[in-house]
Amino acid sequence: MDALLLDRLLQIGELFQRDMARAFDGSGLTTARVHLLWVLQHAGPSTQRDLARLCDVTPRNITGLVDGLEASGHVRRTPHPTDRRSVIVELTATAAETMTRMRHDHAALNHTLLDAVAPEDRAAVQRGIAAIAARLETLVTEALADAAAAAAEPAAS
Repeated sequence: MDALLLDRLLQIGELFQRDMARAFDGSGLTTARVHLLWVLQHAGPSTQRDLARLCDVTPRNITGLVDGLEASGHVRRTPHPTDRRSVIVELTATAAETMTRMRHDHAALNHTLLDAVAPEDRAAVQRGIAAIAARLETLVTEALADAAAAAAEPAAS
């Protein structure tokens, strides 16, 4: 029996998870912490509220992630220049170097993976994967909205 597209996508997701676990073994970095570092790399110094929004997690979750990354020397908190109730979270020099290496490794892996596809097929594969990702995002968003509406129905009755 041939594997379904979904089976292959799940396999790819699992392989990426295993590779990330291998790459960060012993570093104290988790997938969630690396995601936060990646967001900070792209967004620049940010408030924890903004980071929670960008990472699509609760402010409490961000506090725990930032606490861990601060303890490991990856981020630092500094006072917000205009809001005494907020702090700015930024990458340390060490984390910035790590993220530069990670960005390079990311680009190299992208190139290596595309090399597995015939040059004349690469554009079609990239368009197809983008279309699948967009469709899955729509399906997930709709499912979450449906679940929220269903949860709100008993309260409205």
